[in-house]
Amino acid sequence: MSRSGSDADSPPSAVDLRRKRILIAKPGLDGHDVGAKVIALALRDAGADVIYTGLRRSAEYIARVAIDEGVDAVGLSILSGSHLDLVAQTREALRAADAEDVVLFVGGTIPADDHEPLRALGVAEVFTAEDRLDDVVRRVAERL
Repeated sequence: MSRSGSDADSPPSAVDLRRKRILIAKPGLDGHDVGAKVIALALRDAGADVIYTGLRRSAEYIARVAIDEGVDAVGLSILSGSHLDLVAQTREALRAADAEDVVLFVGGTIPADDHEPLRALGVAEVFTAEDRLDDVVRRVAERL
């Protein structure tokens, strides 16, 4: 097998995210990004063009990058417990930037009781540590 990096050389995937652009972002003060990087790599391996913002980004910064990069989806990784506020801020920043059509998903330390309030804020999918990587990728693909 060649290591040229072409699509023909990639292993077959049950989910194909080619031609999809996804921004993975770490809003707020949370400094742990291993999970975000794992998700970014899994989405990339499924064919998505993934942009990772790095740590401690504001909602306005995330929305600006989403617009500049022309993404189809934004995935927020939040472990700090402030997911309701950070999602609301990010959704508002996307709305203010005329990017309401961007699919928003969130993952991290999210209690089950907060899943419905997050969906009410416009989150398409909520992921936790219990979700398998292939299920995360499949569910993101289904939303796109």
